[in-house]
Amino acid sequence: MKLSKIVKLGAVAALSATFLVACGQKSSSSSSQQVLNWDETAELPTMDLSTATDVVSFDTLNNTMEGLYRLGKDSKLEPGLATKTEVSKDGLTYTFTLRKDSKWSNGDKVTANDFVYSWQRTVDPKTASQYAYLFSGIKNADDIMNGKADVSTLGVKADGDYKLVVTLDKKIPYFKLLMGFPTFFPQDKAVVEKYGSKYGTQSKYMVYNGPFKLTGWTGSDLNWTLAKNNDYWDKKDVKLAKINFSVNKSNTTSYNLYQSGKLDATPLSSQQAKQLKGKEGYTIRRAASTFYLQFNQDKDLYFKNAKIREAISLVINRKQFVDKVLGDGSTVAKGLVSPGLATYNGKDFSDQAYTAAAVSYNVAKAKKLWAEGLKELGVSELSFSVMSDDSDKAKQSTEFLQSAIESNLKGAKVTATNVPFKTRLARSESGDFDIVLSAWGADFSDPISFLELFTSDNPQNDGAWKNAEFDKLIEAAGNEDAGNTGKRWNDMVDAEKILMNDVGISPIYHQATAWMVNPKVKGIVYNSAGANYNFKEAYIK
Repeated sequence: MKLSKIVKLGAVAALSATFLVACGQKSSSSSSQQVLNWDETAELPTMDLSTATDVVSFDTLNNTMEGLYRLGKDSKLEPGLATKTEVSKDGLTYTFTLRKDSKWSNGDKVTANDFVYSWQRTVDPKTASQYAYLFSGIKNADDIMNGKADVSTLGVKADGDYKLVVTLDKKIPYFKLLMGFPTFFPQDKAVVEKYGSKYGTQSKYMVYNGPFKLTGWTGSDLNWTLAKNNDYWDKKDVKLAKINFSVNKSNTTSYNLYQSGKLDATPLSSQQAKQLKGKEGYTIRRAASTFYLQFNQDKDLYFKNAKIREAISLVINRKQFVDKVLGDGSTVAKGLVSPGLATYNGKDFSDQAYTAAAVSYNVAKAKKLWAEGLKELGVSELSFSVMSDDSDKAKQSTEFLQSAIESNLKGAKVTATNVPFKTRLARSESGDFDIVLSAWGADFSDPISFLELFTSDNPQNDGAWKNAEFDKLIEAAGNEDAGNTGKRWNDMVDAEKILMNDVGISPIYHQATAWMVNPKVKGIVYNSAGANYNFKEAYIK
């Protein structure tokens, strides 16, 4: 899923003033009231699960909606709406028996037909869902997405109100994990059709079947609330009465709010993280995510030149970047797929696919390639912008990249462009950028969650990089080799090496974020892949 720039840089002077009371934070929460006050780092773009693509939307959907399963600690499957799952011997048919005590917040029953409608709506080309590709492998999904079949032929059927039958074209090794991801949650057809284009744009144009209900969101707010959903089937296990979210794009602001007891959690800047490490409440959140540069090969034809792309990649001192700009526990990128996401025969994928040249710092080689690239293009200089979010940390990031490129590559004229998270997503998707610092978090614990982004026709491939051999390997991993773990693994390793050797993208770092979290807050489930936060059983001690 697409990530916001969730770490921010506060002013050192402000840090010095607030650090004096770092250990004396007032409690913002009362155990009797069970109210959690949480910092969010970007606006909430949408609540339409068919069109959502980002971490803020998915985290909110994960706590206000529910699918067949919920993902607990370490992505362990926990009961959701499915009370029983039966799998055919050939692994191609799943039959889910649904609980009968689940209903929407408007009183409607949650039935198998809500899943059928939701899945058909998402794969329908008219919806233009950027996440429809996750349905590939479900019977007829690919033909439907390519306009070759009607949505009614999708391999999902309701057998009465409380039995859902899913038929696959091929085995999907990670199928059950997908069922815990918001894109596969149900939707109430009557509500979607009632609100039409307004659906998912404000909290009042929604219904909810999860632990909480979204309130106070009008589509552009910097504050919203998740209130306990008393219509939720398992409301007895929901301890919090509400969660108040506030967007703060400056760490100085959010940390001051934490210190004054108005927030229970705040991400830290690099300076704050260094000062507060080891203090009570200090927490590192490691994500299965990678920040990387995408070069727009459709808009700027000179980025089709691999030497130009590689030269830019080679002048980025990633270690200095993670140490000086971030300082939050993030690590230098080893490639696209983040370390620890997947292993086979005891070997980590990121180690097997590692290509040193893709993430090296070599200014001399960069200058040589840059000069050769300019000569091949018949120009003496290139002007382009590097785009990211408008948080303090994102601004520091684009400034670092701008300096690294301009100071080392003669004739490079770089503009740092910083826009709101929602705008960055929209501009990336529409191709309105030169270079963008993108971020992706794995939707489930499998390398394909990263790799399939860069097939030629994937809607998330904003830079429009294309390679036929890469496409062939990803196709094999999802089809003829899907049932052979070893072959599938090798397909994916080889695919990443192709992407890295061609500098189709330039990985910069794997994300971790330092936080201060009120020690009284307990029971939060955080997963590095998929929707990160599950507040269902969180509480204030």
